[in-house]
Amino acid sequence: MRCRFLVLATCIAASLAACQTVPPPTKETSQWWAHVAALASDRMEGRLTGSQGYEEASRYVAGQFRRFGMEPAGADGYFQPVAYEVQTIHPEQTSFTLHDAAGRSQPFAIGDDLVLNGSAEQPAQIEAPMVFIGYGLHLPEIGIDDFAGIDLQGKIAVFMSGAPSGIPGNLQAYARAEEFPRQLAAKGAVGALALQSPAAMEIPWERTKQTYGLPGMYLSEPDLRRFHVPTLIGNVNPASTPRLFEGLGQRFEALAALADAHQPLPHFPLAVTLSGRIAADKAKIKADNVVAELPGSDPKLADEAVVLSAHLDHLGAGKPDHGDGIFHGAMDNASGVASLLEIARLLQAEGVHLKRSILLVAVGGEEKGLLGSRFFAAHPTRHVGEIAADVNVDMFLPLFPLHRLIAFGGEESSLGEDAKGVAERFHISLVPDPAPDHLIFVRSDQYSFIRRGVPAMTFEFAPETAEERAMQGHWFAERYHGQADDLDQPVDLAAADEFDRYLLALIERIADEGRGPHWRDNSFFKRFASAPLK
Repeated sequence: MRCRFLVLATCIAASLAACQTVPPPTKETSQWWAHVAALASDRMEGRLTGSQGYEEASRYVAGQFRRFGMEPAGADGYFQPVAYEVQTIHPEQTSFTLHDAAGRSQPFAIGDDLVLNGSAEQPAQIEAPMVFIGYGLHLPEIGIDDFAGIDLQGKIAVFMSGAPSGIPGNLQAYARAEEFPRQLAAKGAVGALALQSPAAMEIPWERTKQTYGLPGMYLSEPDLRRFHVPTLIGNVNPASTPRLFEGLGQRFEALAALADAHQPLPHFPLAVTLSGRIAADKAKIKADNVVAELPGSDPKLADEAVVLSAHLDHLGAGKPDHGDGIFHGAMDNASGVASLLEIARLLQAEGVHLKRSILLVAVGGEEKGLLGSRFFAAHPTRHVGEIAADVNVDMFLPLFPLHRLIAFGGEESSLGEDAKGVAERFHISLVPDPAPDHLIFVRSDQYSFIRRGVPAMTFEFAPETAEERAMQGHWFAERYHGQADDLDQPVDLAAADEFDRYLLALIERIADEGRGPHWRDNSFFKRFASAPLK
């Protein structure tokens, strides 16, 4: 077994000749795994935001912060209340129909043919023609605008996930997260349906169907919503997508091949109209972010804070297909919250005194659209206007030994240099994002801080061998957002511990730097430092 490196002064001194070995952890001895096991237990009921299980999980996190000597830093002790609107779509009372130009109609079934996004307020009914708008990207800065010259007034925009070659993944992510809803509203569209080529599917459609009846959420504060009026937002099953292109000279298979090759796509009206009725209940709930602080020690820098964030929520429970029907969310993201708690423990155990303050923030609503972090980034409970950086921990997937990491967003700011510098000490290689079309950059809570002008990044283990790539691919196909993301899955506990030590060393470096984190001059996202998004 190769030697594991400890982030202790005795292990990082320049004169170190040999590293100190430790027994390999087991699920009975790993302190990180103990937190994962508690948060992903049946008792937490899948940690759906606003549920009793989520409330119990938030109390558990607050209790651990207290145990490790972290100061309460919420609006109410360790807690920051967040108000949500909950939307529960009833599939059995919801129906859609496709109508062609000849007046023929055919059902387009929720679940089998499409799923709706509960994180956008859906209209009660709709009947509208559809227009294919290519990738649906609005990036005039680089000469790409799929909305230019397109009449979407009263229509449904249909678009393909992905982008032409040459567009950085982070820029794609921005266009999808920010410009897309803005352009839909400006053009008067009443809905948008996303298509994926079969080759680009991240998880099988049958697994996607498992979650389509789960409640969706959006923030009660209107200014913090992506869509400000009811809008049909959904995803279409690739197997059903060809039906949208019937009666045209265009075939979906040809368009999918262009998208797989990252080639430009055409724009054209579809020859079908979609009508439907959506039955949904709406309710108001409250769920807490959990916030703790280790105050800084430097008189000049202590007002600035480095945030270490992770999402506490998961998907709750559904129709059993694996065990008891609970979406335990062990890797997604009990693992990340467990790392926050391990950092708190290590900070206390090692008596670390850092120049900048550290905020440890466990947020809700991530699975519903990064909602808890969006609220916290807009309304921080401490260090308003003085948050220097965010390092987010979400589903880093310690399935194999830690040799390589992806630092999503690191190329946008000096945080990437920090991450690389610390990685070198740990003999870890940082590698580029291998799948920019998956838009990881906007799919977890670090993006809520970026859109407020704060440099931020997140991490994921990168496979090195064919065997490791197969392990990771199998995890996404079988466990991601599935009930099999439970406590029985194989995990490399030594790799998780090493990642936590790496994370601690990175936080220490960021907190103690003189200049502090800053955007790179060529970063597209630098603009948000002076004009943050709501």
